[in-house]
Amino acid sequence: TSLEPPEPGMEPLAAAVPEELPSAAKPERGSRELFGYVGIEAVLDQMKIKTMKTGFEFNIMVVGQSGLGKSTMVNTLFKSKVSRKATQPGQEERIPKTVQLQSVTHVIEEKGVKMKLTVTDTPGFGDQINNENCWDPIIKYINEQYERYLREEILIARKRKIPDTRVHGCVYFVPPTGHWLRPLDLEFMRRLSKIVNVVPVIAKADTLTLEERAEFKQRIQRDLKAHAISVYPQEDFDEDPDDRALNDRIREKIPFAVVGADQEHQVNGKRVLGRKTKWGIIEVENPVHCEFPMLRDLLIRSHLQDLKDITHNVHYESYRVRRLNESNR
Repeated sequence: TSLEPPEPGMEPLAAAVPEELPSAAKPERGSRELFGYVGIEAVLDQMKIKTMKTGFEFNIMVVGQSGLGKSTMVNTLFKSKVSRKATQPGQEERIPKTVQLQSVTHVIEEKGVKMKLTVTDTPGFGDQINNENCWDPIIKYINEQYERYLREEILIARKRKIPDTRVHGCVYFVPPTGHWLRPLDLEFMRRLSKIVNVVPVIAKADTLTLEERAEFKQRIQRDLKAHAISVYPQEDFDEDPDDRALNDRIREKIPFAVVGADQEHQVNGKRVLGRKTKWGIIEVENPVHCEFPMLRDLLIRSHLQDLKDITHNVHYESYRVRRLNESNR
């Protein structure tokens, strides 16, 4: 594929020259020491301005059986009604006969940064008496998005910016049984972790005591290791010691025990997102109450770009190579 030219019309930035260079700064091995200020660092401002102008896409999938609070959790993550709430169906429609995928897209803007967010829900997953192969429609959907991107990418006259509908992260909601992962949970994560970034969470963690939560989390971690299931962040993709140290701390906490809430309550004179119970208010953004802040930080504040990078460089690349090899046979 040919390289795309830079977008025209971008005004050059006037870089501010610092008074003096830090004397303690040493050039990295193999790099050249500069005699004065060049302005290379201004490229970060250029990238920021371009991103703010064009915005970016982020596509997330939520998977889990009905009643685990998937829609509420997504609304809590983005502090907006971005997920299609499940309605009360008629008796004959109460349990879908097959897994149905529903996507809803919104443009969210915060401090001048626009994000086109697509949330894909999977009603009917795990709700049947026989759940054999219930992951097939989900795998099919993920691969279809890779195929759409590939078909755009190989066009001779392709678009300057290819619409990205690929799933960047799949949040898998584990029922808070307090016992162990079900065969369905293990098989789903085993299959899906090969084609998408899977982030498991313990849903409705407020139904478990702190001791039950800790024991359940340890059992899940043992099950994932015993079945060689690599969930996000994958150890194989740590780029440097700093990344590895951060991701090791995250891996120790996965699956995050989360509680979702999209209503505010008054606590000590402040409005907080939380769930009201007869014992008090569960503050979803209070790390003492649940691990929702860790999930939010992982998906948005610290690893959003990494989720997109691994989707493009690992999962999509694997699909692309396989498809191109098939077409050459």
